[in-house]
Amino acid sequence: MIGRRSRFADVIRRQLDGFEREHADVIDEARAKLDAYNAAARDEAEELYGDYLDALETGTEILADLRDNYAQTLEDPLAEDYLRDFDRAVGKRLAPFRLELENR
Repeated sequence: MIGRRSRFADVIRRQLDGFEREHADVIDEARAKLDAYNAAARDEAEELYGDYLDALETGTEILADLRDNYAQTLEDPLAEDYLRDFDRAVGKRLAPFRLELENR
Protein backbone atom coordinates (compact mmCIF):
# COMPACT_ATOMS: atom_id res chain seq x y z
CA MET A 1 0.00 0.00 0.00
CA ILE A 2 1.49 3.32 -1.06
CA GLY A 3 1.93 5.93 1.64
CA ARG A 4 1.01 3.68 4.53
CA ARG A 5 2.89 3.84 7.76
CA SER A 6 4.15 0.52 8.95
CA ARG A 7 2.84 -0.70 12.28
CA PHE A 8 6.50 -1.60 12.92
CA ALA A 9 7.94 1.80 11.99
CA ASP A 10 8.91 2.75 15.53
CA VAL A 11 10.54 -0.54 16.44
CA ILE A 12 12.40 -0.67 13.12
CA ARG A 13 13.57 2.92 13.56
CA ARG A 14 14.93 2.06 17.02
CA GLN A 15 16.58 -1.10 15.69
CA LEU A 16 18.31 0.80 12.89
CA ASP A 17 19.30 3.62 15.28
CA GLY A 18 20.92 0.99 17.47
CA PHE A 19 22.65 -0.65 14.53
CA GLU A 20 24.06 2.67 13.35
CA ARG A 21 25.21 3.56 16.84
CA GLU A 22 26.64 0.18 17.87
CA HIS A 23 28.08 -0.78 14.48
CA ALA A 24 29.23 2.55 13.09
CA ASP A 25 32.58 0.91 12.47
CA VAL A 26 30.96 -1.62 10.11
CA ILE A 27 29.20 1.13 8.16
CA ASP A 28 32.37 3.23 8.02
CA GLU A 29 34.41 0.26 6.87
CA ALA A 30 31.98 -0.47 4.04
CA ARG A 31 32.12 3.17 2.91
CA ALA A 32 35.93 3.18 3.10
CA LYS A 33 36.14 -0.04 1.09
CA LEU A 34 33.83 1.40 -1.58
CA ASP A 35 35.90 4.59 -1.72
CA ALA A 36 39.09 2.52 -2.10
CA TYR A 37 37.49 0.52 -4.90
CA ASN A 38 36.31 3.66 -6.67
CA ALA A 39 39.78 5.20 -6.45
CA ALA A 40 41.65 2.04 -7.44
CA ALA A 41 43.59 1.36 -10.57
CA ARG A 42 42.02 -1.22 -12.84
CA ASP A 43 44.43 -3.98 -11.79
CA GLU A 44 43.50 -3.54 -8.10
CA ALA A 45 39.77 -2.97 -8.53
CA GLU A 46 38.59 -6.57 -8.51
CA GLU A 47 40.24 -7.41 -5.18
CA LEU A 48 39.08 -4.16 -3.61
CA TYR A 49 35.52 -4.78 -4.75
CA GLY A 50 35.69 -8.16 -3.04
CA ASP A 51 36.82 -6.38 0.14
CA TYR A 52 33.82 -4.06 -0.18
CA LEU A 53 31.45 -7.02 -0.55
CA ASP A 54 33.00 -8.63 2.53
CA ALA A 55 32.36 -5.45 4.53
CA LEU A 56 28.75 -5.39 3.33
CA GLU A 57 28.38 -9.03 4.31
CA THR A 58 29.43 -8.23 7.87
CA GLY A 59 26.76 -5.54 8.19
CA THR A 60 24.19 -7.67 6.45
CA GLU A 61 24.75 -10.54 8.88
CA ILE A 62 24.22 -8.22 11.84
CA LEU A 63 21.07 -6.73 10.31
CA ALA A 64 19.69 -10.14 9.36
CA ASP A 65 20.22 -11.44 12.89
CA LEU A 66 18.51 -8.37 14.33
CA ARG A 67 15.60 -8.73 11.91
CA ASP A 68 15.20 -12.47 12.22
CA ASN A 69 15.40 -12.53 16.02
CA TYR A 70 12.58 -10.01 16.28
CA ALA A 71 10.52 -11.72 13.57
CA GLN A 72 10.62 -14.96 15.59
CA THR A 73 8.62 -13.22 18.31
CA LEU A 74 5.75 -12.51 15.90
CA GLU A 75 2.97 -14.69 14.55
CA ASP A 76 2.32 -14.95 10.82
CA PRO A 77 1.23 -12.85 8.93
CA LEU A 78 2.66 -10.14 11.22
CA ALA A 79 6.13 -11.63 10.87
CA GLU A 80 5.90 -11.39 7.09
CA ASP A 81 4.80 -7.75 7.32
CA TYR A 82 7.65 -6.96 9.68
CA LEU A 83 10.26 -8.67 7.47
CA ARG A 84 9.05 -6.76 4.42
CA ASP A 85 8.97 -3.45 6.32
CA PHE A 86 12.40 -4.01 7.86
CA ASP A 87 13.99 -4.76 4.49
CA ARG A 88 12.30 -1.70 2.99
CA ALA A 89 13.55 0.52 5.83
CA VAL A 90 17.08 -0.78 5.40
CA GLY A 91 16.83 0.03 1.69
CA LYS A 92 15.89 3.60 2.47
CA ARG A 93 18.32 4.17 5.31
CA LEU A 94 21.24 1.80 4.66
CA ALA A 95 20.81 1.06 0.98
CA PRO A 96 24.10 -0.76 0.31
CA PHE A 97 23.17 -3.44 2.84
CA ARG A 98 19.71 -4.18 1.42
CA LEU A 99 20.53 -6.35 -1.58
CA GLU A 100 22.25 -9.05 0.43
CA LEU A 101 19.68 -8.73 3.21
CA GLU A 102 16.89 -9.72 0.84
CA ASN A 103 18.79 -12.90 0.00
CA ARG A 104 18.83 -14.08 3.63
